[in-house]
Amino acid sequence: MADIILNINNLTIDFKNESAYKTIIKDISYKVYKNEIVGIVGESGSGKSVSSLAILGLLPKHISKITAGSIIFDAQDLTQISNKQFQTIRGKKIAMIFQEPMSSLNPSMTCGKQVEEILFQHTKLSKNQVKEETLSLFEKVKLPDPKRVYKAYPHEISGGQKQRVMIAMAIACKPQLLIADEPTTALDVTVQKEIISLLKELQTETKMSIIFITHDLSLISEIANRVLVMYKGQIVEQNTVDHIFNYPKDNYTKALIKSRPSLQVRLKTLPTITDVLNDTVSEEVVTSSMRQIKHEKIYSKSPLLQVINLEKEYVSKSGFFAKAEIFKAVNNVSFNLYEGETLGLVGESGCGKSTLGNAILLLDKATKGQILYKGKDITNLTKAETIAIRKDIQIIFQDPYASLNPRITIGNAIMEPMKVHNLFSTDIERQEKTLEILNRVGLDDTAFNRYPHEFSGGQRQRIGIARTIALQPKLIVCDESVSALDISVQAQVLNLLNELKDNFGFTYIFISHDLAVVKYMSDQLLVMNQGRIEELDDADVIYNTPKKEYTKKLISAIPKGL
Repeated sequence: MADIILNINNLTIDFKNESAYKTIIKDISYKVYKNEIVGIVGESGSGKSVSSLAILGLLPKHISKITAGSIIFDAQDLTQISNKQFQTIRGKKIAMIFQEPMSSLNPSMTCGKQVEEILFQHTKLSKNQVKEETLSLFEKVKLPDPKRVYKAYPHEISGGQKQRVMIAMAIACKPQLLIADEPTTALDVTVQKEIISLLKELQTETKMSIIFITHDLSLISEIANRVLVMYKGQIVEQNTVDHIFNYPKDNYTKALIKSRPSLQVRLKTLPTITDVLNDTVSEEVVTSSMRQIKHEKIYSKSPLLQVINLEKEYVSKSGFFAKAEIFKAVNNVSFNLYEGETLGLVGESGCGKSTLGNAILLLDKATKGQILYKGKDITNLTKAETIAIRKDIQIIFQDPYASLNPRITIGNAIMEPMKVHNLFSTDIERQEKTLEILNRVGLDDTAFNRYPHEFSGGQRQRIGIARTIALQPKLIVCDESVSALDISVQAQVLNLLNELKDNFGFTYIFISHDLAVVKYMSDQLLVMNQGRIEELDDADVIYNTPKKEYTKKLISAIPKGL
């Protein structure tokens, strides 16, 4: 390879834990060459982001310190320079795209002004030249209608467009090194593919180097030349993408590869990191004939839920005297759902899948059509009837952090809905049931008196599931309920959902933008596009022989690995 642009040697970083310091990054070393894309992969807490923030001098002051090693960039050791010196490097020579564009963009400034700010800071261009350059950057990152986006505020554009604005900001000063920290995590699979293609195009055109950080190894295979695998603050393996995928040496790397659901084989139980490290991986496969027998049993009964010609309209006005515009988020949707079935619901953002889920949950009243639950139309219930049916139809939310009250102990959070629905006659009985449920979702009795902040993301999602199943519902809507989780934690939660389904006879509507996960979980698959149903069939049939172009586009966008 050509010249080295970044050389990290024996970097060690400590963070303050109460009164003492604890080593978080342990003696890591790697190089980035000019005109190269390096992938850094690992789970939450592995040290990916912390080590990258150190490159830009953005580690939190007073609670962190670099205790050993060097970061050499452009013949300078970045661990030894002042904050003022960093200001001439950040944005100009080294730029960063952050994970969450909504919180990284200023909501009170137009998108155009935010990019212009960087150009004014680091260049000597005139006001008109800065505007021209900003519009040119918006064209370069393939934003539709750059002039509209230039004047728009962040809340007025989509998630994918916000991420493109962030990329435009990052490449504005033609940096030598771009750090992309989980830049596609919250995006649809098709938008994710577009962003990956865009970064590759920009890298080819500008010859800049990229450090691409993610927890998804399959995604790394689509973009990187070399990969570093991080685990518990250390680099456990680094090699070319081909070697990492086809000849992984470290057990942790093998575990990351195996934890993701395969599109070819449906394992009965997904391997977790612990399974691979302890050599307890189950190779039991769900065959086509096993699925067929199960489906004959499920579909021989009457439907649990029937959605008939359902519509949900929203009215928007752009001005006081403007004519009201009607937008159909769900447009003439009909399907049946059977007891014991998992119906996968997929489509890009804005296709209407969450709106449909909310209508079934009676959280957002449908405009037209019927929703029959056990043969009874539930679209026009009284308040008392609605409360009663909420016990039967429950939701597991996407965000395990926001869906739990930080001031209520886990035990009380699970007992609360039991009290609302008058389940069990005393608090002692409810407590016993709560402890039993906590054990079922893989948590011990000590969790009862602890608070949400004391648990990891995966554990919080288990608590969310425990809270949902406490009411012994018949139908559960899982709305992106594993999308915020690391790949191995995701495997644990998917295994848990399948186990609970087998034990309690739950019926799921499984909403996700991760098509590999939906295929693994689903019996039937419903593909939505612009409020309508594109395709509805057996999940395996749709993946193997998609009929519609839209479905083909979604499936072709799934990162396949090597």
